[in-house]
Amino acid sequence: MKMGVIGYGRRIRNMLAEIRKVDPDCRVVAITDVRNDEIRAADPSLKDVTFYEDYRLMLTENKLDGLLIGTRCSMHATIAADVLPYGIPLFLEKPVATRMEDLIRLKSVADSTDTTVVVSFPLRTAPIVQLAKEIVNSGRIGTVEHVQAINNVPYGGVYYHHWYRDENETGGLFLQKATHDFDYIQFLLGERKPVRICAVTSKQIFKGTKPAGLKCRDCDERDTCPESMYCVHRAAHETPAGEYCCFAVDTGNEDSGSAIIQYDTGMHVAYSQNFVVRQRAGTRSCRLIGFRGTLEFDFYTNRITVHLHHTKRVETHQIGDDGEHFGGDAVLAHNFVEVMRGTAASLSPLQAGLDSALLCLKARESARTHTFQELRWD
Repeated sequence: MKMGVIGYGRRIRNMLAEIRKVDPDCRVVAITDVRNDEIRAADPSLKDVTFYEDYRLMLTENKLDGLLIGTRCSMHATIAADVLPYGIPLFLEKPVATRMEDLIRLKSVADSTDTTVVVSFPLRTAPIVQLAKEIVNSGRIGTVEHVQAINNVPYGGVYYHHWYRDENETGGLFLQKATHDFDYIQFLLGERKPVRICAVTSKQIFKGTKPAGLKCRDCDERDTCPESMYCVHRAAHETPAGEYCCFAVDTGNEDSGSAIIQYDTGMHVAYSQNFVVRQRAGTRSCRLIGFRGTLEFDFYTNRITVHLHHTKRVETHQIGDDGEHFGGDAVLAHNFVEVMRGTAASLSPLQAGLDSALLCLKARESARTHTFQELRWD
């Protein structure tokens, strides 16, 4: 099958590798990227690929079985809205939009087409979430009446050292991170509908008075600053997240945020994320609480624990290590291949991406205005 790519970044390259594991006959025949010349020169395996300056020309000159969008975040919605009418099965990177006006336009176009979209939400397809969904649906813990979720991100430096520091591109860290968590939580809750949200954000650590544009290599503190790309590599043998100073005046993005989501049944979700923790302080966990029991899981340990409230029994389920994004990428890749073949529906449909982006944008607005925000499309 022939695929076209708009935005040939690392994320899409990883997904293409997963897709080829599913079906080695899937191949990229066309690419458009602002770095066309650089990409062509760096990868000889793309010698037979046609590069385009305009993605619309790419779509009209090729009969594609699938299309993948992996541009920077601010362009996802605009490009997706442009290509949906072509009817080509689409893999769309998250967040599906970073501005409300773009989100509304994308929804309007989506409502008028029947193009199948797989949104890049690998957490909902990860084996640990799939098993949690199975347990919730079994009724073992009763109806879920409260959710507590945490994402303490140990690799958060990427949002301050790299291009991700530009909030005009990211839209803020609810859209970068919470979009995944809001989606898998909604997936676990099923048909219940979120009706309002309130949120706060803080920027307590990654701020400062260093000059704009400062890079670690040009800083006198590069050998002592714990966030310096040199110190990070030396102390943890990790690849540095980027080269820009995270204590400069132009360092964007909040470094923590929390949200409360109320649902139509009266229940609520409490969510918090943090980008300061490092090493083993990282966690991405969730508790779903019902009258009969509590189910909790952590993506990093790949373990589910079920506490049955009215007995002394505690059940533990250990999930194997299944690869990138806790095994979710492989499932998404397999699903997208089937979507291109016309043999399956999307496991991560565009409506899920729209709903999650709406939550994130309303959370951002709530934090800015110190108000509850109603979750309405009007």
